[in-house]
Amino acid sequence: MTIRILISCALCSMLVACSKEPSNQSEASAVEEVAAVAQPATSVLPRTAATNGARVFFITPEDGATLTNPINIDFGIEGMSVVKAGDNAPDSGHHHLLIDTDLPDVNLPIPADANHVHFGDGSTSTEVTLAPGEHTLQMLLGDHLHIPHDPPVVSAVITVTVAE
Repeated sequence: MTIRILISCALCSMLVACSKEPSNQSEASAVEEVAAVAQPATSVLPRTAATNGARVFFITPEDGATLTNPINIDFGIEGMSVVKAGDNAPDSGHHHLLIDTDLPDVNLPIPADANHVHFGDGSTSTEVTLAPGEHTLQMLLGDHLHIPHDPPVVSAVITVTVAE
């Protein structure tokens, strides 16, 4: 039972961290749903099915680009729609930007840290500042509970260089 409480608390924290707006009914429902499905750490959480052929991709920047800060990033999606975290609409999810990291465990909620940036507000673009040098970027769509779809809807990894 303690593990369930810890998982529920972590998932609830991610839901709050991903939203730029105050709590609303859809987030409250999502928190309740997380609490209902949280299982011991050895179990796999339920995953939302991805639409066949769905994909996410970078509109900008291009792979191999040399850029200066701040970096404008535009996210593309086909076959599914973008909604806010907590919204369990069919064939939907929200973007996560992976910076200089590998894909997280697709059976767990996507971490929320400097390398796993959440766009639970439904954003399809952002501006980031990165240290000078080479960086990898990848996109991963998460469902209403920040869990990757089944199969994961993920972009190719691109590499950008940030000039000083």
